[in-house]
Amino acid sequence: MKLFSSVNDVKDVPALVAEALQLKQNPYAHQHLGKNKTLSLVFLNPSLRTRMSTQKAGANLGMNVIVLNIDKEGWALELRDNVIMNGTTVEHIREAAGVMGEYSDIIGVRSFPGLKDREEDYSETIFNKFVEFCKVPVVSLESATRHPLQSLADLITIEELKTKARPKVVLTWAPHIKALPQAVPNSFAEWMCKADVDFTIAHPAGYELSTDFTNGATITHNQDEAIKDADFIYVKNWSAYEPYGAVTGGNEDWMLTNAKLDAVAPDAKVMHCLPVRRDLELSSEILDGPKSIVIHEAGNRVWAAQAVLKQMLETL
Repeated sequence: MKLFSSVNDVKDVPALVAEALQLKQNPYAHQHLGKNKTLSLVFLNPSLRTRMSTQKAGANLGMNVIVLNIDKEGWALELRDNVIMNGTTVEHIREAAGVMGEYSDIIGVRSFPGLKDREEDYSETIFNKFVEFCKVPVVSLESATRHPLQSLADLITIEELKTKARPKVVLTWAPHIKALPQAVPNSFAEWMCKADVDFTIAHPAGYELSTDFTNGATITHNQDEAIKDADFIYVKNWSAYEPYGAVTGGNEDWMLTNAKLDAVAPDAKVMHCLPVRRDLELSSEILDGPKSIVIHEAGNRVWAAQAVLKQMLETL
């Protein structure tokens, strides 16, 4: 594996999940793979779980880990070619990514979308330029359209905690106070559509995701109908794909509560990628109760990252 940007970069998804669970049982068994190897994690946006879990995963594999908040600690990057750099940008991404590749054996990159120009965001300009110019294996730490390490951790969690061979998994939209990217729901949908699960997406009208990510899913605007008898319910807000980045008013009643679960899905386990706005996206009573597995899910971010890094190290 030289690139991890989506589920499509994984040859055998069940095998990767199984490997992650094996690493969870024996985290330090492969430190020889990372000895004298450097992992550089480049952040253009804030991070808690992705940052700490990937650092820990690299350390578990014996790697040296460098973390750069390039938006605060680096030079302002120019992404466009064939322009005279007489403005606010100081360094071109061609040189910046190339230099990082000189210092690194593997690079992780995190960048968010602007939510203004769909074509620009969905072309993944920043991430793809790092891939093009750094010349070493690259891991997506979240991009404009996907968050594959989160989705792998989600699938690991479902595999670990499921009580039936083919569980019912529901992705449900949740309220928020601002426009959020589609990266997490896109990615979750993409991975679930390739997993052995019964997968449904529920959202208010107007919040349809791109069909590039939802092919194979059941889609409904009725949340109660969607979550009925669910085994896992994944809660997440996202803004509209069309018109891009739009947010409509209302829909506060889409916040998940114990009353909703008790009525139609009493045995469901509730997931969220975090961070979560309590009593806006998801009720405190669920987060603080036995139905929530969000902390367990976040813990699995380490093993998701470690499984991916291990496969990359094995190809170096």
